[in-house]
Amino acid sequence: MSHPSPIQRRVTRKIRVGSVYVGGDAPITVQTMTNTDTCDVEATVAQIQRCVNAGADIVRVSVPSMDAAEAFGVIRQRVPGVPLVADIHFDHRIALAVAEKGVDCLRINPGNIGSDDKVREVVDCARHHGISMRIGVNAGSLEKDIQKKYREPTGEALLESAMRHIDILDRLNFHEFKVSVKASNVFLTLDAYRLLSKQIDNPLHLGVTEAGVFRSGTVKSAIALGGLLLDGIGDTLRVSLAAEPEEEVKVGFDILKSLGIRSNGINFIACPSCSRQEFDVIRVMQALEARLEDVRLPMDVSVIGCKVNGPGEAKEADIGVVGASPKSLVYRHGEKSHLIPTATLVDEIEKMVRERVAEETARQSRIIVKG
Repeated sequence: MSHPSPIQRRVTRKIRVGSVYVGGDAPITVQTMTNTDTCDVEATVAQIQRCVNAGADIVRVSVPSMDAAEAFGVIRQRVPGVPLVADIHFDHRIALAVAEKGVDCLRINPGNIGSDDKVREVVDCARHHGISMRIGVNAGSLEKDIQKKYREPTGEALLESAMRHIDILDRLNFHEFKVSVKASNVFLTLDAYRLLSKQIDNPLHLGVTEAGVFRSGTVKSAIALGGLLLDGIGDTLRVSLAAEPEEEVKVGFDILKSLGIRSNGINFIACPSCSRQEFDVIRVMQALEARLEDVRLPMDVSVIGCKVNGPGEAKEADIGVVGASPKSLVYRHGEKSHLIPTATLVDEIEKMVRERVAEETARQSRIIVKG
């Protein structure tokens, strides 16, 4: 029973990152970045798989050396269907190497890789292999002359840096790229992206760089990315946290879900708990979140601890529970359904969710067979 989002997205060019499209009418994608040593193939592959299991659309891998480029080739073979971005700085030879090994996108700033001939070589290689690029401007690593001109990072400074790199690709008639202008400050991030969105029609990759540890970084990212998304700005995003990358993916989808843009599983509605609660709401919700983490079917599940707000929330959910003792009332699709033992709420709610997933899977199978 999710309500459609009223947000009108900015019209952008559509580019491809492997099997995933970014921009245009494509869904806003969620991505993350591995934090393992890329040369440790086993650890990196395992982490990529955890990110994919969490719902990641795209995964970025750091490739700082030619040894890492060799390892990337093995990683590519081990995760054949996952859109992979190679994070490269300064050395154009690494970009050429990973292009030959099946990378889907290069995160590389053309103005930082040397002579015009080197830039052209990378662009020609990307064009030949159908590889897109991401220009990534960061407030903490602006060019020295821009730092001198503006004295401190500003939205205008990030814009000027981004346009330098964009102009290089434009001159080479290469347009398959997205752009990010990240900062660790919320207001600077908002300003830079809003300025850039008025200058280009390429898709924008949203992010607050070095956002911080899990809780504070999540809050900071939600404010900045949420503000931009409400403006219709943004085609893909990464929530940069000092946490495991799969947690970044979950937070990214939670931001999109809260705005009604895209869902990747269950949207839980739960009361903050108070003395009226008929069961331990916190314990129940923690258990449900852990047990149902694998569910990808979008649905609203309301779990309210008492009958004050419970019925109203339950009527708006796909599955709603109104707490009481010894039995709680279940609503399905806005209608009263049945009573379940309050002592076994977690088991009962999980069972109902899994049944709904099975029903939807069967329905989709029938559609495919008929088609």
